Amino acid sequence: MNDLASPAPLTPLAALAALLAPEGRALLDEVRGTRPDQELSVATRLRRDHPADLVSAALAQARLRQRAAAKFGAVDAERMFFTPNGVEQSTRTTVATYRAERFRALGVTSVADLCCGIGGDAIALARAGIRVLAVDRDPLTAAVARANAAALGLSELVEVREADVTGIDTAPYDAVFVDPARRGGRGRIFDPEAYSPPLSWAVEAARSAPRAALKIAPGIPHETVPAEAEAEWISDGGDVKEAVLWFGTEPGGSAARVRATLLPGPRTLAGRGLPDPEVRPVGDYLYEPDGAVIRAHLVAEVAEEVGGGLIDETIAYITADELRPTEYATAYRITDQLPFNVKKLKALLRERAVGVLTVKKRGSAVEPEELRRKVKPQGPNAATVFLTRVAGAPTMLVGHPAEPVRPV
Repeated sequence: MNDLASPAPLTPLAALAALLAPEGRALLDEVRGTRPDQELSVATRLRRDHPADLVSAALAQARLRQRAAAKFGAVDAERMFFTPNGVEQSTRTTVATYRAERFRALGVTSVADLCCGIGGDAIALARAGIRVLAVDRDPLTAAVARANAAALGLSELVEVREADVTGIDTAPYDAVFVDPARRGGRGRIFDPEAYSPPLSWAVEAARSAPRAALKIAPGIPHETVPAEAEAEWISDGGDVKEAVLWFGTEPGGSAARVRATLLPGPRTLAGRGLPDPEVRPVGDYLYEPDGAVIRAHLVAEVAEEVGGGLIDETIAYITADELRPTEYATAYRITDQLPFNVKKLKALLRERAVGVLTVKKRGSAVEPEELRRKVKPQGPNAATVFLTRVAGAPTMLVGHPAEPVRPV
């Protein structure tokens, strides 16, 4: 009888240390690109010559790297290290790079990155030539951030510290960046005071620094934005990614400001405090503002730009009689306006031989897939249908993307 106990499984920290060692790095190279359907055979083969726990850790890291490629790019992701939460919560590289460039444009040369996670923002800041103190209280997360800075050759610019951010002296740094945890054991946290650390603490930390940026959820109510902060909503490829509260962007501070920034670009629309646009009958064109524009409450600025109005006082669709260039909305040529009626829509689509149907909705409870199943589009042509309200009435607008107009 064998009295020897089985070795204890590797802790996450021990697994990371093992992957950083020569044997672990060699395994990571060997499992690169492994597909899910190949994992069992690959694991069986590698466990003949390597500890089972190390093989499992390498395969798990390979899966995370494949997921992370969408945020970090394949080249960086293949060199970096990740945790499941790190992949989920880290900032997309395009957004982090934009923010780092804005810090640099403000003259910032050093940043205290509080709640740094696996180091995505610290990496972007360092690549912009900014010295970074990256702080996280979780031992594994801090170790991963340190490994990532080393993997990308940025250790000289990035100091990673495992500590509670509330005890960090940020006075030696030009700026503070805070990315509070917005997820808990039950999922996403919507109350800013339930962030870790709370938003109120982050605001006070920002006020104590010459420059600061606080990353927050894009759904934050506008009335909670501090009076001296600039609120910026950022989208990437049409998807709203985050909101940022900036402090100290102008010498001496200023009145509250709002902006929407669209990536790639960047293309930035600044708020001018315009009143809500008037409601008009549906014209020849419909403009769908980018999500960052809508979140920033800057639909009026786009409406003025295209000479349009709203189709309904509660709906963020802009209508106009002519096509004008704008970088902040997508334009559609409207061919038909119908009261909500699935049979009439089905007949219209059959008449137009529409087989490729894009369904968009705003102010409607109908799900796009449900409508698509009911109308059963068939044919060689394409169309877009908007399920919405016009002057309070449920309405279907049918059209297609308009040819872009280039600014003169």
